Amino acid sequence: MAQVGIMIEGQEGLSWDRWRSICQDTDRLGFASLRRSDHFVSLNGRPDQDCIECWISLALAAEWTKNIEIGPMVSPMTFRPPALLARMAAAVDVLAAGRLILGVGAGWNEHEHTEFDIPFYTETQRFDMLEAGIKTIRETWNKSSPKPLRNPIPLLLGGKGVKRTLPLVAREASEWNYSKLDADGYRQRRDLLEQRCRTIGRDPASIRHSVMAGFLIGRNRTELLERAAQVSQVVDDLNEMSPEEVLENRKEAWLVGTPEQIAERMREFGRLGIHLFMLQHWLLDDREALELLAKEVIPAVA
Repeated sequence: MAQVGIMIEGQEGLSWDRWRSICQDTDRLGFASLRRSDHFVSLNGRPDQDCIECWISLALAAEWTKNIEIGPMVSPMTFRPPALLARMAAAVDVLAAGRLILGVGAGWNEHEHTEFDIPFYTETQRFDMLEAGIKTIRETWNKSSPKPLRNPIPLLLGGKGVKRTLPLVAREASEWNYSKLDADGYRQRRDLLEQRCRTIGRDPASIRHSVMAGFLIGRNRTELLERAAQVSQVVDDLNEMSPEEVLENRKEAWLVGTPEQIAERMREFGRLGIHLFMLQHWLLDDREALELLAKEVIPAVA
């Protein structure tokens, strides 16, 4: 049994009108989770793209939705002081009636830090900030009001580093996100995480496992080629490819195919231990793709 959520790369053309539609559609269609990235500028080298502010958009999502889980995936600890991040998260969680998941990370994109005069520390320093920041976030929730409805708010952590990331996930996370459709790599890191959990006396089953991947869906080859042509204009790595080349290039890295084909591949990963598939919705105006996922894929993997 698995769930399906939608991941929005908010730095790649997300406007307020688009965000409102996506919030309403994903909530109405029964997706399990709606998340968005927390970046300041396009990562595809298109600085003129809309990139609405993450936490204001999450506050609006709390009002525009009723059932779906919402959250950032993820907010870098370098962007906001952890006590401030904790206060914002608590406010959104209250507005959302306890539906926020808080994804936090160390930060990785040096360019946007430089572009917006945000200090970009060494990897070790940034990870130290993440660990200390999580402690501060939990302390802030306990001594400020209003408190989150779920206190503590579930924390989402991603990554696969053996020395520091997986031990931190074992100690702190309610959800671990693996950002690649790689069965062998996931299986190896899953086993290491479970081992780490047992070492500290935590039940490994208490951590939800999710994976993030792009998707291309179509009822037939014609629809798949149409969407492949569109996504090649959005994702820089695919810009020079024909629709056929896009499908070939993404067939392993993304979930590509008819609803039946996508559902079968999800079931394969579900048997390995994935509980939630966060699908990157690159074509922000493609409401039909969301409808197709909701009507034919979600029931097939539930």
